Amino acid sequence: MTYEAREFARVRYSVLLLTAATWVLLIAQPYGMAGHAHLHAGNSAAAQMQAAGWALMLVAMMAPLLIPSIQYVRQRSFKHRRARAVALFVAGYAASWMAAGAVVLAIETTVKLLVPMSFLPAAGVALIAVVWQFSPIKQRALNRCHLHTELAAFGATADLAVLRFGLTHGVWCVVSCWALMLFPMLLPSGRLAAMAVVAFLVFSERLDRPMPPSWRFRGLASVKRMVVARARIQSTDPRTGSHA
Repeated sequence: MTYEAREFARVRYSVLLLTAATWVLLIAQPYGMAGHAHLHAGNSAAAQMQAAGWALMLVAMMAPLLIPSIQYVRQRSFKHRRARAVALFVAGYAASWMAAGAVVLAIETTVKLLVPMSFLPAAGVALIAVVWQFSPIKQRALNRCHLHTELAAFGATADLAVLRFGLTHGVWCVVSCWALMLFPMLLPSGRLAAMAVVAFLVFSERLDRPMPPSWRFRGLASVKRMVVARARIQSTDPRTGSHA
């Protein structure tokens, strides 16, 4: 295994371990994200619990998407700057999503006050998410998520560049995924299951290569190709190299 491959594996396993630990935490405390619904609107404790739940949701669902970008930042940074560069990138990315979270949580609070325990708002957002999933704007945002900008190497310029990269990457991720992320937040029950489905869809669509914007469904093409390829490999006779 080459040095570059070892570095990528180190990043991948670290991020996936953090992701798994976050999912375990969410599953072990199923009311951790919904408990604020029982608190009075405007209560500071409710706001803090909402923000904490949103942050955990981001780590569980979005952390795997950052593996290529984190590796890119590490490769473009001197060894003694890598930890700081990755921290600044993640901070910028998180800032974009936490800003979006303020809007999402405000919508969630309003919906729960106006139509508590109703699936209709979530159903409406699901319909919007499906249309957005087909739209050319969605593809433009996904294409932007694949871009890695040039990073400076020294001093404050390097810090600002990697922070800006994180912010920009986060903004385009928000544009791409906002409807999918809002959907679980409006469910009166079954939120964790919905989060898992959305996380799988979001991850799988990032496996697709950038494409010209057009009206098409996106998100499962690469997964389908991998499943088909795996099935062909398993159906091949290893003695003859032919299919069974």
